Amino acid sequence: MSADATNENNDRRIDYIEFTVRDVAEAKSFYGAVFGWKFEDYGSDYASFHDGRLAGGFIAEGSADALSAGAGGTLVVFYATDLAAAQARVENAGGRIVKQAFEFPGGRRFHFTDPSGNALAVWSE
Repeated sequence: MSADATNENNDRRIDYIEFTVRDVAEAKSFYGAVFGWKFEDYGSDYASFHDGRLAGGFIAEGSADALSAGAGGTLVVFYATDLAAAQARVENAGGRIVKQAFEFPGGRRFHFTDPSGNALAVWSE
């Protein structure tokens, strides 16, 4: 995720935005041409982007970690210094864990929905 977010000052802040897309290469081409974003590939189903300030990623619909809603979904990812404590806060506040914590290049994260059904995630090293 974002290299700048690995400290106490960024605990509980939005850190990453992930778009579920039909085609990762097509998304890279579009956003590169329109906004000049830079990309790093992590296999054929995932590419991270950086716009010079905020980091994010494109994940192919249908891949194992993609949102179940299909293409067009956006996942907002928060950073937490303590992943287990963040998960407990989500559950205690009425959120629902929809994907238990899992490993990815750079750390671990879990997915949850808020009481309105919005899909979100939290990551940590």
